[in-house]
Amino acid sequence: MSKNSKAYREAAEKVDREKLYTPLEATKLAKETSSKKYDATVEVAMRLGVDPRKADQMVRGTVNLPHGTGKTARVIVFAVGDKAEAAAAAGADVVGSDDLIERIQGGWVDFDAAIATPDQMAKVGRIARVLGRVV
Repeated sequence: MSKNSKAYREAAEKVDREKLYTPLEATKLAKETSSKKYDATVEVAMRLGVDPRKADQMVRGTVNLPHGTGKTARVIVFAVGDKAEAAAAAGADVVGSDDLIERIQGGWVDFDAAIATPDQMAKVGRIARVLGRVV
């Protein structure tokens, strides 16, 4: 018979298997009983008491995490003049035109999204294959 680890036994003592926990209590208990030193994934299953075959009882939604997903998107913008200044003011990571195209042709692909103004689309078309693989 295998023995359970000390950390497992301590965590098991904190959980009452006969009690029904509220979602908030269950979340707190999951954090307290975690023995991992990293942020572990938690899977949640809830019985909502709805019939998914009925259109008026469909449950759909999204959740905004309080601290985000941990990843920030790097955005580049192909623009010139006033539109380039507006993009930089809006928070674009890199703004440029021909210089940015040359940089990407040289192998630089450290970004998540690319945006181009209509007047730059003809120039951006030259690097469409590279952008298609990255974005």
